[in-house]
Amino acid sequence: MLSGLTIRGRCLLAAGVAAGICALVLDERDLLRVSAFVIALPLLALLLTSRTRFGVAARREVVPARIPVGGRATVQLHVSASGRMPIGGLMLEDNTPHALGGRHRFQLEAVPKHGGAVLEYPVSPVLRGVHQIGPLRTSIDDPFGLAEFERELAGRSRLVAVPEVVALNGLPAGSGLGTGEDGATRLRAGHGEDDAVVRQYRHGDDIRRVHWKSTARRDELMVRVEERPWHAGVTVLLDRRSAAHRGSGARSSLEWAVSAVASFCLHLHQHGQQVQVSTEDGAQLAAGAATSGDGYDDAVLDALAAVRASSQRDLVFSHDPGSGQELIAVLGEATPAAVDELTKLRPQETRSLVVLLDVGAWNGDGGYDPQPAARRLRAAGWTAVVASGPNTSIGEIWQDLCRTSTAPESEVLP
Repeated sequence: MLSGLTIRGRCLLAAGVAAGICALVLDERDLLRVSAFVIALPLLALLLTSRTRFGVAARREVVPARIPVGGRATVQLHVSASGRMPIGGLMLEDNTPHALGGRHRFQLEAVPKHGGAVLEYPVSPVLRGVHQIGPLRTSIDDPFGLAEFERELAGRSRLVAVPEVVALNGLPAGSGLGTGEDGATRLRAGHGEDDAVVRQYRHGDDIRRVHWKSTARRDELMVRVEERPWHAGVTVLLDRRSAAHRGSGARSSLEWAVSAVASFCLHLHQHGQQVQVSTEDGAQLAAGAATSGDGYDDAVLDALAAVRASSQRDLVFSHDPGSGQELIAVLGEATPAAVDELTKLRPQETRSLVVLLDVGAWNGDGGYDPQPAARRLRAAGWTAVVASGPNTSIGEIWQDLCRTSTAPESEVLP
């Protein structure tokens, strides 16, 4: 209760107590009366201030509620008086996160009885994410400045800062992604092809899952993982492992990867592709969103805005990371074990593309070389390109994927 006293109120209370002790020691009744008055004054101010009905209401409006990183939104505070007495001299403080510029304070001299007052300020997020604005608080005190209480006028509002989306041109050649012969042949194939996904036999596997046709062809025991007919569509894989990325803040390699995935997904969807987004642990982002329709873009951007780094150390998949579809992977640091894990469950006849980030360039240590991983992936039939630093254009990387989707080698972009 006493926490509501200001410094002035606490000093006055302490002075009253000290005067009362002195009055008792010296047997001074007049001093004791003065001390009783001095003690009662801050306590009375504290009681009245705590029970005062505050006749001010407020609401917050964020326009728009979803903006890209670096965009601009306006926060409007609508303050109105709900009591009969005039209210003035209000100090309002709206708590906003550091990524949006920190707290904003306003001195409101008077609140009109009719229509209220509208206060506004701009915010421009520098980091992707779901940011909480608020609460909006003010304080009320007594005329002597002895007691002060903080009141919350409005709760929290949400501002979604979605990743930056880069405009792209063209599509990679190949099945499902373009108009090449590979895609046309695949679409005509129907269900008559052997569409089983197989892997090498491991100790403990059920012998009934052995795929004898693949075993005879490869001369080693192979087991069936899943069997499903091929269907049109693209899976975009985001590697969000914290151990696989470098840098911090908006200039980290993870933020570059998120922006690239957002750009790829929206571009492919605009060209009529069914696109799903997955992460390194097999989780589906925006799983409830339709793969077509006007709401897809917003659902994907909202899901990517909320993505956080994963503590998973390496890539581990229990099934085909592309779910039987075309696959475009955006990877951080990829070890040989990660490359093996990524390729062992992928059907060789299904188109697979990968963007490897030279994550060492994001913090300048240069301790990682993505070229060995790129060569291993190309040897496995993948199309691989390398993003060599934070200044690498996502549009140029996409153009490189389009150019090299049927070529054996790819370029390293500056």
